[in-house]
Amino acid sequence: MRKISYRDAVREAMVEEMRRDEKVFLMGEDIGVYDGAFGVSKGMIGEFGPERVRETPISEQAFVGAGVGAAITGMRPIVELMFSDFMTVCYDQIINQAAKMHFMFAGKVSVPMVIRTAAGGGTGAAAQHSQSLEQMYLHVPGLKVVVPSTPYDAKGLLKQAIRDNNPVIFLEQKKLYNVKGMVPDEDYTIPFGVADVKREGTDVSIFTYGRMVQMSLDVAEKLAEEGINVEVVDLRTLSPLDTNTIIESVKKTHKAVIVHESVQFGGFGGEVAAQITDSEAFYYLDAPIKRVGALYCPVPFNPTLEAETFPTPAKIEAAVRDVL
Repeated sequence: MRKISYRDAVREAMVEEMRRDEKVFLMGEDIGVYDGAFGVSKGMIGEFGPERVRETPISEQAFVGAGVGAAITGMRPIVELMFSDFMTVCYDQIINQAAKMHFMFAGKVSVPMVIRTAAGGGTGAAAQHSQSLEQMYLHVPGLKVVVPSTPYDAKGLLKQAIRDNNPVIFLEQKKLYNVKGMVPDEDYTIPFGVADVKREGTDVSIFTYGRMVQMSLDVAEKLAEEGINVEVVDLRTLSPLDTNTIIESVKKTHKAVIVHESVQFGGFGGEVAAQITDSEAFYYLDAPIKRVGALYCPVPFNPTLEAETFPTPAKIEAAVRDVL
């Protein structure tokens, strides 16, 4: 085990998988000499060359479509989009092509591609470079959606995604790139559909993912000083979703708070709440389920306004105290 950054964990996963399988290659804007917009692909072109670290034109519609074509003809592309907001440019390629081909061709065609992208806010990148759009892809059968919160999870889940025979949307919250954590030296993968209880608790459950995991853990540690025992469940993969862990956690704590960085209205928290109320966990609830998400507005450029747009420790703490 050694401590490395989230950024390095993502790079290690790609490098190791490209060494393991010559069909794996990386493509995207400025990923070669420039090392990627966030430095994730630093040095990779030196090892693998321009054929396997392929610089693309500034046209997400074109190169995501090329990635789909490469995948169905036997390659395993990792397609990098600078910002998750740019997925709207190539929505047809993802939603109507990549997600549906396996079904429409009766299983004779697979689309083993990963779309990696930097998501979320907190960097002052304003309304067109700060969105969390995972809920737009969760509604589409055929896509897997992954949002790791730690270096360990980022590496294990990305290796799993690259080996998967389905299109995977892999969202990397840009504020996490510098976060460090322990990662094993040996090869490992993390299966999809398995949540991780980052902190055991008995009084209330927080269900969250991405950047909000650490924020929720900080709130849990603060409340522990008052004797309030908060369980923090990192969902990690939103599709497939580990509903069993959610249900068992609610049955234990009898209270639920759902926290995500995306806009609260129409966000994934509503689905998690529905999974709880549609199960036996509903009869264990001692209080209404609370959601904490972003405000229903574009992300402001002003850093003070931006911070207030998203969930904050104070907002999470208030929600926990409310259900208690």
